[in-house]
Amino acid sequence: MTTLPHLNHLRSFEVSARTLSFTRAAAELNYTQSAVSGHVRALEDFIGRPLFVRHPRSLSLTSLGEAYLPTVQHMLTQIDAATEAIMAPRHGRRVVVSAPVSLATNWLPSRLAAFRATEPGIDVTVHARIWTDEDPEVADIRVSAARRAEVPATARVLWADRLVVLAPPDAAPRTPPAMMEAALIHNLGRPDYWFAVGERFGLPGLHALGGLRTSSLNTAMELAVAGAGLAVVPLAVAALHLERGLLVAPFEPVDSDWVNVLSDESLLKSREARLLHAFLAQGGEGAPHA
Repeated sequence: MTTLPHLNHLRSFEVSARTLSFTRAAAELNYTQSAVSGHVRALEDFIGRPLFVRHPRSLSLTSLGEAYLPTVQHMLTQIDAATEAIMAPRHGRRVVVSAPVSLATNWLPSRLAAFRATEPGIDVTVHARIWTDEDPEVADIRVSAARRAEVPATARVLWADRLVVLAPPDAAPRTPPAMMEAALIHNLGRPDYWFAVGERFGLPGLHALGGLRTSSLNTAMELAVAGAGLAVVPLAVAALHLERGLLVAPFEPVDSDWVNVLSDESLLKSREARLLHAFLAQGGEGAPHA
């Protein structure tokens, strides 16, 4: 098999020939000047003839270098195009979605299953977000909760949260006033949930009752399943527990000041991400439409 020159040596030659400077070539390739000069010297040794005339402060191509340059440039262009073509199916069709863990667990899976049925060639990675201050570069698409007055102007509102009181099927309060006698499960990040329920059903002081506290909506529901008290969570988060009969919602949903939003579509760079964004934008808090 014929030995070929090293690809890095050819790249260093091409950029040096284009810029007529080892220093500028080094800056473009993120090498040191001595590395580029060494690459070119090694290529010249391989060929057996000089490619540059080295002047005190500049370079010029020899006749051999001028003849060699177009072929090298064409070859490098072909390599770059071929590499991009084989990488695109592997990397270009993957989309990362970030959502609070409660929505990533209870709302997003059915949407992604439906999306997968329509676009089986697009791979999706789900980042179940615990902290709200994650690096926005983690995901292409973000689903977030925000107070209505704090929604970014570029975000798309998916739905407004409706809160449901949850209880085990055999321990559900029969009337709203019965909640005043029950143990409550409080959400540390949403202390206004029980306040909204109390205001809706005319139960002042409901939010101040004692009980267990948790920072996780999923944990609040599991505590309710275990009989530790009544939980209050958004309907979108509670839907699976209700469908499976693990919990019941004895009273009508209560409006809240929180909405769920989808990140700005204009920032998306790939067709695949735009397709998933548009698909999620059609979904509400309930089951996805067929």
